[in-house]
Amino acid sequence: MSAEIIELILDDADEKMDKAVQHARQEFASIRTGRASPALVERISVEAYGEDMSIQQLASFNVPEARQLLITPFDKNNLGAIEKAIQTSDLGLNPGNDGYSIRLTFPALTGERRKELVKVVRNMAEDGRIAIRNARRDARKELERAESDGDMSADDLQRAEKDLDKRTHAHEAEIDKALEQKETELLEV
Repeated sequence: MSAEIIELILDDADEKMDKAVQHARQEFASIRTGRASPALVERISVEAYGEDMSIQQLASFNVPEARQLLITPFDKNNLGAIEKAIQTSDLGLNPGNDGYSIRLTFPALTGERRKELVKVVRNMAEDGRIAIRNARRDARKELERAESDGDMSADDLQRAEKDLDKRTHAHEAEIDKALEQKETELLEV
């Protein structure tokens, strides 16, 4: 019985930690590196058909050049709404509208701006680590509660906590590796 409880608690914590790593990677993708990428505009929401919709539901993306993103709406009537959403977003870009599609040109990043972005990415990584530690803390509480309820022995609790710590360190290492890749990408000229 105790082995099943331990496994359930650890698997739940593992799942939460996986989500934290995945979220951190998605956050990293939203930081531009001087190269055009559809991930930069994916979180933009556009008011179309009387409701807020994600830009992916309304348009296709193409990268014709390294620093250019071409956004082609499926319905040409949404072109103005997409353009307005991009202008009001935090991208700081002025979209070019040719009547059929929107062209975003990303300027080259300055050395100072690259260093600022590295700081932003490091903060995102720390947020991911905090989410992982929160999942570990919650799992520890559940394990201790199960032990105090008599569902597992003190030895089982100790083994489960060691396993939980191992899983926590593995997930933190994944975030650190993704952070290292993003920093390299950002500082690359």
